[in-house]
Amino acid sequence: MIEKKKQGMFRKEYAWRGITVFFGLFVIALTIIIGAFLVYKGSDTFLKFGHSIWEFLGSAEWDPVDSEEGGGSVGALIFITGSLAVCGLALLVATPFSLGSAIFMTQISEKFGGKFYRPVVEIFAGIPSVVYGWTGLTVLVPAIKTVFHRQVGHSVLAAGLVLAVMIFPTITSVSADALTAVPDECRNAAYGLGSTRWQTIWRVVVPAAAPGIITGVILGLARAFGEALAVAMVIGQTTALPSGLFSTTKTLTTEIAAQMGNAMEGGELKSALWTMALLLFLISLLFITLIHQISGRSEKEKGGE
Repeated sequence: MIEKKKQGMFRKEYAWRGITVFFGLFVIALTIIIGAFLVYKGSDTFLKFGHSIWEFLGSAEWDPVDSEEGGGSVGALIFITGSLAVCGLALLVATPFSLGSAIFMTQISEKFGGKFYRPVVEIFAGIPSVVYGWTGLTVLVPAIKTVFHRQVGHSVLAAGLVLAVMIFPTITSVSADALTAVPDECRNAAYGLGSTRWQTIWRVVVPAAAPGIITGVILGLARAFGEALAVAMVIGQTTALPSGLFSTTKTLTTEIAAQMGNAMEGGELKSALWTMALLLFLISLLFITLIHQISGRSEKEKGGE
């Protein structure tokens, strides 16, 4: 009887192990398939229509022909610059607030932060993008127009502020986890040397949690790069290089969302849009690689200690 029970336990263990391995391999295969599909579709811009990578990345002339003959211009610099401007502004606005919130909820007011503040922050992460976009369109855009005396309120500034609110929960949650993971021995040692609470937080806890905080910032940036709907509602949708905070422009995601459904299959326009999608995929891979590099370096440093 005991042997039969052991055999049954081993079978269940191997069965569940096989299931988990299958799903793990399935996710890996799915990622590879998506990447290969994007390479296949996006490479037509260079192989079929004869454009160069430097033209695609460095030219601001965007006028692809919606036909299989091609002959247009596929410079995506406007959309790349727009994405960098909007996401960079969002990061500059969100990071200080996120770091301050994480410090408040984990180091200053832990009871209030854990029971009330953190759940509120997590609720922000679950709000749909269209709600952020609609709020920005009806509240933020008119406010920018009135306060700064502009003809229109749609701008890089509006898109950056909307994105800042959207990535705020991601950076805050990851930073809070990183700050919480710092051992209490580090804090006690700092207090024993006569440090104040603020000196302990700023000179001991935050540097020790820096890899986790940077990971949160990168995750927030990755989400900002992939957002389309909310940005499209407030950025102005003008195909022009941004010249300032109040400029209207486009991003990679907004252009793909606006044109993909209407472009002809196999045409130069759709191929260029697939190439932009491939660029976004590569940017996501870059962010993931950076996160693994930072995490791996942090683990090595802990192991060395």
